[in-house]
Amino acid sequence: MRDLTRFGDSLDGELFSPGSAGYEAVRRPVDPAYRHVRPRLVVRCRSVADVVNTLAHARSTGDRVVPRSGGHCFAGRSSTDGIVLDLSGLDGVSVTADGVATIGAGARLAEVYAALHVHGRTLPAGCGPTVGIAGLTLGGGIGLLGRRYGLTCDRLVGARVVLADGRVVDCDHDREPDLFWALRGAGGGQFGVVTSLRFATVPEPTTTRVEAHWSGSAVEDLVTAWQAWAPDAPDELTANLTVRAEPGAPVRATLFGGCTLAEGPTRQLVREFVDRVGAASSVELRPGLPYHRLKSTFADPRDLPGRPVRIRSEFFSHSLARDTVASLLTRLDGGTGRRQLAFTAMGGAYNRVAEDTTAFAHRGERFLLEHVADAADPWVDDSWATAHPDGSGRVYPNFPDPALDDWAAAYHAGNHARLVAVKAVYDPHRFFDFPQAC
Repeated sequence: MRDLTRFGDSLDGELFSPGSAGYEAVRRPVDPAYRHVRPRLVVRCRSVADVVNTLAHARSTGDRVVPRSGGHCFAGRSSTDGIVLDLSGLDGVSVTADGVATIGAGARLAEVYAALHVHGRTLPAGCGPTVGIAGLTLGGGIGLLGRRYGLTCDRLVGARVVLADGRVVDCDHDREPDLFWALRGAGGGQFGVVTSLRFATVPEPTTTRVEAHWSGSAVEDLVTAWQAWAPDAPDELTANLTVRAEPGAPVRATLFGGCTLAEGPTRQLVREFVDRVGAASSVELRPGLPYHRLKSTFADPRDLPGRPVRIRSEFFSHSLARDTVASLLTRLDGGTGRRQLAFTAMGGAYNRVAEDTTAFAHRGERFLLEHVADAADPWVDDSWATAHPDGSGRVYPNFPDPALDDWAAAYHAGNHARLVAVKAVYDPHRFFDFPQAC
């Protein structure tokens, strides 16, 4: 107890343990599937020194440490019965005159977009307002500006990292370049604790919000047409597709996204697609939205409020066969809970980067398909297995899947060997370890 008190006194932030005030609130991640996990300690960091001191304490006690920036990890990697390193107190955002933003690892996307908006800047990143910028970036970072500007990690120009032995290093293209390479897309929590990130931001565009709905028999034609259209659309347009089934209701599909072209060209692009598929039940275009407002108008398609969900996913470099689409839609309908197929368009700037330029290896894919349902619904595995023969075998590192057989090839493809070598240099004793770590 004396050692724990001494450790707590060394912190700029707060220390929580079972029974202490505030523990129940801070221990729980966003993902309800892992809210039962009770860490021995939660450290809410207020400084880099807090991270250094916590790692030193963990080395002395043998406790496992996991960093948490947002708490959304689908595999529960930001939860542990050891020590949770809560980085939410490291949430500052500053922007230089040349548009380089330094962002604390604990900042959430809503805060990041709002702070960058003040400077007329933004980043290609995700939609979930409570998603942590660090976790998103370290696993790649897909979002509504990605087809124009690439992954979030493609905009990363530097990071500060606390290594397992307590050293604090700054890395970029010139300093610790192998570590910097690995941080761009291998997934978080593998090589050290990132405490801040530096990004080359982009001008915040004015966008046109796109949303259209279909239902019933038109959905099969819609999915087939979307695969041929959305990945090849102009870079300025991202049009994703969610197909949803609920008990007692017809299967519904929603096309949603945004375009940084003017309203007229956007309307023409959407009209051409709708004409190809057939009349939608509704089509809405809302022009004149600053990008940070566009993000907030869309709910996360993976958000099934209050209930644990399970997600499996895969990238596709070619369109699904027509028979596969039909089989997926047949299986989607008829369950006792809510089920979703979420199609995310790739192509564009995502694919104009060589596979080995960053750790993110998936640079030739056309779209990402997620299968989302209540955690106990066996449909997730069945639906994934139905689509898998048409897939590329590649999986987005930010959507970790404990059920994968060959996870190293799925997440990292030809980059895995180099990642293993980087791990051996920066974390030779595997202080940061978990199933499927490099």
